[in-house]
Amino acid sequence: MASFAAPAAAKRVYTGIVVDQATGQTLYAHKADRAVHPASLTKMMTLYMLFEAVKQGKLSMDTPLRVSRNAAGKPASKLGVRRGSTIRVKDATLALIVKSANDVATVVAEALAPNEVVFARRMTARARKLGLVSTSFRNANGLPNRHQVTTARDMANLAIALQRDFPDLFPLFATRTFTWKGRKYGSTNNLLGRTKGVDGIKTGYINASGFNLVTTVGRDGRRLVAVVIGGRTAARRDRQMQKLISMGFRRAADQEKSGTLTVAADLPPARPGSRGASFVLASLRSINLISEANAAAPAATPVVMPEGDHGIQVGAFGSTKRANRAIRQAVAAAPSQLRNHPIDLNRVKTSKGSLYRARLLSFNATEARAACRALKARRMDCMVLRSDR
Repeated sequence: MASFAAPAAAKRVYTGIVVDQATGQTLYAHKADRAVHPASLTKMMTLYMLFEAVKQGKLSMDTPLRVSRNAAGKPASKLGVRRGSTIRVKDATLALIVKSANDVATVVAEALAPNEVVFARRMTARARKLGLVSTSFRNANGLPNRHQVTTARDMANLAIALQRDFPDLFPLFATRTFTWKGRKYGSTNNLLGRTKGVDGIKTGYINASGFNLVTTVGRDGRRLVAVVIGGRTAARRDRQMQKLISMGFRRAADQEKSGTLTVAADLPPARPGSRGASFVLASLRSINLISEANAAAPAATPVVMPEGDHGIQVGAFGSTKRANRAIRQAVAAAPSQLRNHPIDLNRVKTSKGSLYRARLLSFNATEARAACRALKARRMDCMVLRSDR
């Protein structure tokens, strides 16, 4: 099974990414795989776990969740729920989305697990199955913990998973106000109602990470996901996000017209006061990747999680870091075959220590062989196997 050893502690740094939701293509990336602290972006995963429990019938939107002493004692930002009281699942959901309430996040954790520590472990395990290979959770709310880390790329993928897996609940992320016990709260997402097409998803801030924002936006039948982590202020973060959104739609439209694949170079954000971000565009040699991706996932077709009893292995490594890197490189090399497949870092003990076999699962036999052919054509290691091996 996968190992969930915590990545190295993150440093405060700007990272960002823009992804075309339909194709999974990266339109812009700056240090998108750099370890950073998620802050309240953590609540996206808490909500994923809550939505999954609702979808499975374990809870309903009207189920009351009890508030413990531990939950009530969490620091701000908080809703102020009192020990011994209850809050409905729907109200808890809106409190997390709109108010980013730390106390309510712990209420949810304790409703779904024996305690918040166990819940965080389950969050990490579920995240890995979703393909978030560089993310590790230690709590449900994003309060400071040096071992709680993620990447901009993982947060973009989580946003895509929330839309894909919970189409009936995802519109709640567009909620701009929330009323609780007579008090009205406004959304911390300042782009809702201000930037065309923005319909989610989550803000975050702790001193160690800066100001963070994950945004989903749709215009003219196309949807993008954009992530900014490490803004110096909320206003600068929002301005940078608006620039990335505009750039993303321009890039996607240009590529559709030309039929070529280009990506934004790994550059920092525009300097404060500049009228626009300056992006250097680097053409990729392998033009076929975007054609395959577009053919595999039309914009109007939701992504479906794959199923199957076969997997592929892209190598065995002496650390989870190297194994995760190999998986990311494989997915980048053959996105149409590998995107959305769950990941398994299969640990094997040897006389010299542990090896981690980097695997992607849930293929049928034909798909697994095709995926390996695609990787080997790019001179990458690949082996087809049955998932139970």
